[in-house]
Amino acid sequence: MRAVFLDFGSVTRGDMDCVALERAISPWQYHHDSSEAEVLERIREAEVIVSNKVFISRAAIVAAKHLKLICVAATGYNNVDLVAAAERNIPVCNVRGYATPSVVQHVFMLMLNLARHFVDYQELVKRGGWQESRFFCPLDFGIQELSGKTLGIIGFGELGHAVAQIAQAFGMQVLIADHKDKLPRPGRMAFDDVLQQADFITLHCPLSPDTHHLISRREFELMKPSAYLINTARGKLVQEADLLHCLSTGRIAGAAIDVIQEEPPDKNNPILLQQPANLIITPHIAWASRESRQRLLDQLAGNIDNFFQHKPFNQITDALDQ
Repeated sequence: MRAVFLDFGSVTRGDMDCVALERAISPWQYHHDSSEAEVLERIREAEVIVSNKVFISRAAIVAAKHLKLICVAATGYNNVDLVAAAERNIPVCNVRGYATPSVVQHVFMLMLNLARHFVDYQELVKRGGWQESRFFCPLDFGIQELSGKTLGIIGFGELGHAVAQIAQAFGMQVLIADHKDKLPRPGRMAFDDVLQQADFITLHCPLSPDTHHLISRREFELMKPSAYLINTARGKLVQEADLLHCLSTGRIAGAAIDVIQEEPPDKNNPILLQQPANLIITPHIAWASRESRQRLLDQLAGNIDNFFQHKPFNQITDALDQ
């Protein structure tokens, strides 16, 4: 076989069109998932391998004697041994910008849920609270508007820019945080000042040594008691124990997260066991609209097609220049 997708189940629920992939290269072998033990045998004869999260180790790269291209079905590429790939002159590529509309819409869905207590009111109806109310409109939970509120954006790449545009349509004031402990550039504000002034903080920065636990007890102490935190980026940007403490003590008003430190989580994960009422958790689905997943596959196909036609593609490493 010429091409292998090692964890196709991570991007489809039977609703994807693979015509572009099949046109770029064929035949394909699609695996729902692949264990570490299965990877070596499955890629042994492949020219192209695609992985979303399955780790492509040095041993796997060495064993794949016909390998020409490694495609990551995501933007992050820490699941590939880049050094081993470069040593064999095997390019590695990723997909970029495919999930922007999906993530941005999820961010505002979370913000609206927090501001309007959607989940709380839904539960109130389910348990009969509306039916038992003396008034046509039970006011058990406070309802806020996004208009007039201040949104602090940490991480101002493609997603941050897109979030800012929608926030302005809602009538929000937008503050763009510069890097932590750095003097702000024109159009941006000092990191701590954004934390102190924002009603909502949304994270859109990559995970790196500099951003690991970017938000912890110190940062929560700077935020308004009425402020909310949104994280659809990476779980390890936030110190989860500190988040739980600040939520349970009312240090901040609430949070909504689509990512946690370990995914999928252990069933004994404290953030899932405790789950305070002012915390909303979704299971890393901000990116996962059907349209977004289709764009991902189509961009993968474009990378493969361009590679074989010697055209530019989303190359992470130019192996020949290492």
